[in-house]
Amino acid sequence: MTSPPLPAEILHADWPAGLARAVGAEPAPGGWVATTWLVRLADGRDAVAKLTPYPADDEVDGLTALAAAGVPVPRVYGHAGGTLVMERVGGPADWEAVGRGVAAMHQTIGPRYGWHRDNRAGKFVQPNAWADDWPTFFVERRVRVHLDDPLVPQEFRLRLQRACDGPIPERLPPHPAPALTHGDLWTGNVVAGRWVVDPEVSFADRELDLAYMQMSVRDPFPDRFWGAYRELAPIPGDFPERRRILELHHRLLNVRHFGDRAMPGLVATMESLGW
Repeated sequence: MTSPPLPAEILHADWPAGLARAVGAEPAPGGWVATTWLVRLADGRDAVAKLTPYPADDEVDGLTALAAAGVPVPRVYGHAGGTLVMERVGGPADWEAVGRGVAAMHQTIGPRYGWHRDNRAGKFVQPNAWADDWPTFFVERRVRVHLDDPLVPQEFRLRLQRACDGPIPERLPPHPAPALTHGDLWTGNVVAGRWVVDPEVSFADRELDLAYMQMSVRDPFPDRFWGAYRELAPIPGDFPERRRILELHHRLLNVRHFGDRAMPGLVATMESLGW
């Protein structure tokens, strides 16, 4: 009995040199910037092939940094062009291990705020030029960079420009530890409650990750995760005073990706801040 032919997307994809070719493939759920396939390699291994419209080495760089910090991530089998091939991972869930790994990541401290290269935040380039203080990095690399997008309504663009000129830098600490951050850490990027994927890394205040991790009310991180995390990396008692400010980066990214349906979240955040 012969195997079904490979999908054209896999057949014509860039493929890592020296890696066994795919001999079978089926689409995996999820993904709206990249497409993901469950593949069987000619050497018998099951793998995941992620096909992206941007160079895959952006993501490999992030996965390598997370693994070095102690975060459980899938092993990279190879990459070429826009193709990333990783081991296929599964459960059982181990949220405690994820919590410990994220805490270790947040205790990995860099020289300044930024990263050695720009990378990706969904469809968009994420600028990571170095900065010597946290408010400057957050304002210039994580808020203002979104404001020229026509999907951000002019009223909110002007309100956010005013916030960038004063209230935001005034309310952020100038020199928190520049921690290694995932950048897009939510439960959808934790496979089987065990493996962390899809990094958008930079050295930043770890509260940027924490703010995004607490945005989702429909699919929150479980108590087992938070218990393990807090044992190693207690969360400052005054973090809630800054959480809404730090949400702005992802609220704006959501508007740029999804348009009007993401506006209520941005509106609610702005109103909670009184801006």
